[in-house]
Amino acid sequence: FCPGCQALQPPAPRPDLFRLMDCDRSFRIDERQLQRRFRSLQRAVHPDRFGRRPPKEQYYSEQHSSLINKAYQTLLNPLSRGLYLLELSGMEPVQETDCDADSAFLMEIMEINEKLAEHKNEDSLEEIETLIKVKQEELTREVAAAFERDDLQEAKKLLAKMKYFANLEDKLKAKKVPS
Repeated sequence: FCPGCQALQPPAPRPDLFRLMDCDRSFRIDERQLQRRFRSLQRAVHPDRFGRRPPKEQYYSEQHSSLINKAYQTLLNPLSRGLYLLELSGMEPVQETDCDADSAFLMEIMEINEKLAEHKNEDSLEEIETLIKVKQEELTREVAAAFERDDLQEAKKLLAKMKYFANLEDKLKAKKVPS
């Protein structure tokens, strides 16, 4: 907001999402603090509050609201938060090929994919879902430790593995949706 006239201003071109959401630039974040900040910002700039303002302010309100949603979603999800931290560090985007050398890992992914393809009932989907959740939690802890050691290459490799599990999770969700 303009300090003089209190008119809503356009968002910065490439804002730091951590600063926007009042979080430390770290892989470990306080999710409750993030949620409180999200709600507070949305209350201040939500388009519903700008219905009677000039069209330019309405437009800025939509831009801010969209940016706040993006920041919240990015920082809330461990995978996207890790990828964003790498981006801020100037690293190349994570490719799934970043962990291709790990043949045992790739075999594990193939086995889970096969289980998903030939699932017989809800119980087998529950079992796969639990396995994926446990692996994601394990990888999240390892990624946090890598960032804390400032080992960005290791974090990048682990985030590539997390991408595989995120893809498996998407496939699982698609299987669970009744057609």
